[in-house]
Amino acid sequence: MKNINNGLVYFFGALGGLLFGYDTGVISGAILFIKTDMSLSSLEQGIVVSAILLGALIGAAIISPLSDKYGRKKMVLTAALIFAVGSLSSAFSGNAIILIVSRILLGSAVGGASALVPLYLAEMAPAKHRGTLATLNQLMITTGILSAYIVDLIFANFSGGWRIMLGFAALPAIILFLGTLFLPESPRWLLSKGKENKAFEILKNLRKRDNTSKVEQEIAEIKESNAKESSGFKDLMQKWIRPTLIIGIGLAVFQQLIGINTVIYYAPTIFTDVGLGNSSAILSTLGIGILNVLITILALFIMDKFDRKKMLIMGSSGMVVSLLCLSFMSNISSEVEILGYATLAFLCVYIFFFALTWGPIVWIMMGEIFPLKVRGLGAGVSSVANWTTNLIVALIFPSFFEKFGTNLFIFFAVMAILSIFFVKYKVFETRGRTLEEIEMTLYNKKSKI
Repeated sequence: MKNINNGLVYFFGALGGLLFGYDTGVISGAILFIKTDMSLSSLEQGIVVSAILLGALIGAAIISPLSDKYGRKKMVLTAALIFAVGSLSSAFSGNAIILIVSRILLGSAVGGASALVPLYLAEMAPAKHRGTLATLNQLMITTGILSAYIVDLIFANFSGGWRIMLGFAALPAIILFLGTLFLPESPRWLLSKGKENKAFEILKNLRKRDNTSKVEQEIAEIKESNAKESSGFKDLMQKWIRPTLIIGIGLAVFQQLIGINTVIYYAPTIFTDVGLGNSSAILSTLGIGILNVLITILALFIMDKFDRKKMLIMGSSGMVVSLLCLSFMSNISSEVEILGYATLAFLCVYIFFFALTWGPIVWIMMGEIFPLKVRGLGAGVSSVANWTTNLIVALIFPSFFEKFGTNLFIFFAVMAILSIFFVKYKVFETRGRTLEEIEMTLYNKKSKI
């Protein structure tokens, strides 16, 4: 087979994350114009915004488990096609019903990508660089969100600009599809289907610095783990696998309950509520998007230097402080300018800790913790939990924020405190360990995890 360029493998493998970020972020600006053009009620606006989350539930539940049967590559190709079709269909929607259906379709690709991308990257990357390379997915997500904010600004004054905003995602979707055609299949998946020679070729190409015996040893470890279990929903409930399911679902749910998407979806609302004008609110939101990308780049360089558990606990602690300060500040000051700057500052601190820790690490661990034959299924179930919580938070936040204002952030701070205890007592460390070592530890129970 042709020599594999590792950089291209990781880049195109993570490109789905960019589409994930763009398609979830772009609606925040587009909805301002859609509601006018289509004369949407407030309820219809909420349905249009959250339709993609409903689709994400469907995609996470269907596309990721199918990757265990048909392969990681085929499902990434499928998701890329759905991204392209859903984006163009959204852009050319003639009424609210077509737009909602299009965004549900688009969401299925978002949900599938949210589990597929970290899974694929985890299986392709060597253990010592797995966290760094899987963080590339989170960098792509944050870059996609920032790109959406920028595109929203550029086309805000165009007639029918919202159609360009929504349709723009078709371009990277087509690039993802074409690039994926040249990507190798996961060698771990190939071995699970008995295709050892092809798996060896791909792994040898990926591990350019390793000698043949080291690659053969990795192949043997994968084969040994493959022989120990069969795949299926009931297998996820086996006693030795159950801890990984608890971890996957727990991390996925807490990632949303600590409030990140209230900031991504409703940052302009938060800023206008404390007295900023629309222009200042949009610019402040763009600043948060830029910070999100920059801190994720920092995470890319340090992810494999510190333990996952310690970073998650540190991140939760920092978010608790920033969320409490954000809430209390509005109760001690009524000065609009001071309150506006303080809100921006505390949200930036919040984004710093999230982007450095909970943002990338949750997706990394979803691709690490599950045994091979249920990895796609386990990642899919965890993603369903993530998107379900995301949908609930996104739907109830506007009405709760209208009633409680920034005091609502006390709830997210309490969730962040609970996440510390969850990580401390339920999550085991995965940094620097091969996927097979993690699996064998679970299976043999020879050491404490």
